[in-house]
Amino acid sequence: MDRTLRDLLEGVRAGDVSIDEGVKRLESLAFEDLGFAHVDHHRRVRRGFPEVVFADGKTDEQTAAIVERLLAATGDVLVTRVRPDLAASLAARFPGAIVNELARTAHWNRGHSPKLGGCVVIVTAGTSDIPVAEEAAVTAEVFGNTVRRVYDVGVAGLHRLLSHGDTLREASVLVVVAGMEGALPSVVGGLTRVPVIAVPTSTGYGASFGGLAALLAMLNSCASGVTVVNIDNGFGAGFAASLVNALLPRENAS
Repeated sequence: MDRTLRDLLEGVRAGDVSIDEGVKRLESLAFEDLGFAHVDHHRRVRRGFPEVVFADGKTDEQTAAIVERLLAATGDVLVTRVRPDLAASLAARFPGAIVNELARTAHWNRGHSPKLGGCVVIVTAGTSDIPVAEEAAVTAEVFGNTVRRVYDVGVAGLHRLLSHGDTLREASVLVVVAGMEGALPSVVGGLTRVPVIAVPTSTGYGASFGGLAALLAMLNSCASGVTVVNIDNGFGAGFAASLVNALLPRENAS
C-alpha cells in the first residue's frame, strides 16, 4: 500500500485525522488540479514509482509549484532536465535537494522508495555520453536501485570494457549508453545473460544525425534481447531498469 494512504488511514484510526479531513485529503490523493497541470499523486500506487517532473518546457514557477505539491504528498521527488539556475532556485526553496549538474537532475529523498533487488550497471562508450548515463543512474538510484558505473569503455578500445568483467557480471540489468555508431550495446549484449537497455546519444559528427545513426544501429543489434530507448533518454532507461529490478526479491539488494 502507498505510504501516504497508509499514513492517512492510520491517522484516522488513531483519531489524529478527523473523518472530514480524511475525506478532503482522499479527494486529492489520486491527482491534484493546479490549472496548468494535473499532478498525479496516485502513480506510485499504480506503477510502483512516483511521478517525475520533466522541467524542460515548463516555466520555473510551474516546476516549483509541481515540486511543492509532490513533496507535500509523496516526499520523494525527481526533476529531470533542470537548468543550473533552476536547480539552485529549487534547492534554495525546498531544503534537502540533491543536485546532479551532469545529469541535469534535482531530487529529494525522504526515504519513501523501497530498496530494490539486483544491481543496475551503467556503461558508457565515451566520456561525452556521461551526462545521459548520469540521468539514468540518478533515476535508478532515486527509485531504490544499487547502481554501479563503468564509463568510457567503448569499442575504440575493448580491452577497457573487458577489464570490468566482474562488475558486468554483478548486474541484474545493464544500461549501455553510446553515441557515434552505437556499437557498444551489441558487444555488451553478446557477453552477458541479463537484460541490456541501450541508450543512443546525440554525441557524434555530422553523419551521426544527432543520434539517429546510433539509434538505428542499436535497433538492428545482432545481440538478441537488446532493448532500445529513445535518443538521450537516460531517464527512460533508468526507469525501465527499475521495473526489471522491482521484480526481483528485495532481500537480495546489496
